[in-house]
Amino acid sequence: MRPSPSTCRTRGSGTSRKITLNNPQKRNALSLTMIQSLQKDILHEVDDTNLRVIVIAANGPVFSSGHNLKEFTAAHGKSYHADVFNACVKLMTTIQTIPVPVIAQVNGLATAAGCQLVASCDIAIASDKSKFATPGVNVGLFCSTPAVALARAVPKKVALEMLFTGEPISAHEALMHGLVSKVVHEENLEEETMKIAQKICQTSRTVVALGKATFYKQISQSLEEAYRLTSQVMLQNLMLRDGQEGIEAFTQKRKPIWTNSVE
Repeated sequence: MRPSPSTCRTRGSGTSRKITLNNPQKRNALSLTMIQSLQKDILHEVDDTNLRVIVIAANGPVFSSGHNLKEFTAAHGKSYHADVFNACVKLMTTIQTIPVPVIAQVNGLATAAGCQLVASCDIAIASDKSKFATPGVNVGLFCSTPAVALARAVPKKVALEMLFTGEPISAHEALMHGLVSKVVHEENLEEETMKIAQKICQTSRTVVALGKATFYKQISQSLEEAYRLTSQVMLQNLMLRDGQEGIEAFTQKRKPIWTNSVE
């Protein structure tokens, strides 16, 4: 499969992949084409059972400016507009439901659906020059779908201030509020991102997949429901071949040899 012109897929090691948004002239806008291309690239990579982690980065000074507003004129029609939003929801959901962690590597401005993309990733590493905003209200299109991911990443009052005013927050503010995982100097961004990716690559895909799915399921549950679910998942984890391998390796003081088997 050849990468589409809207994204550039760069292969890393056998266990990690980097997908780079590659339309800097359009501020890496999440047009329908870009969204569909990113979705296709992610699913294509996940088909490789050796894969452990995906990194999403971007070329140019803007990580992503969000939706291409030219696609939302009346001329395109309601059906096309629905296609854009449905594709975007599908992409954001895919990121959180695929069995491998997804890291956003942000170096620049991430606004609206671009901010939503960052918030939807499992981990986000940002350079200190990065900024984040949901400015749709200023052009008459409230960022309601970006708000879903944003409100699950930052406190309610922070999210609402961003949504009501459209004002950007700095990388350090984003870190303080939980929108990103780490802020580093621009020259260290690639190194720090890959350091985390490589650490994930040393783990069992099966164990991480189970843990990721459980994390997103329990986070919306009550305390009692969450403990009931996770207690059962811990038992399930222990029954996995890699669950036993990890414990045996620990007791034998050796590195585990993961099978990545679903059994």
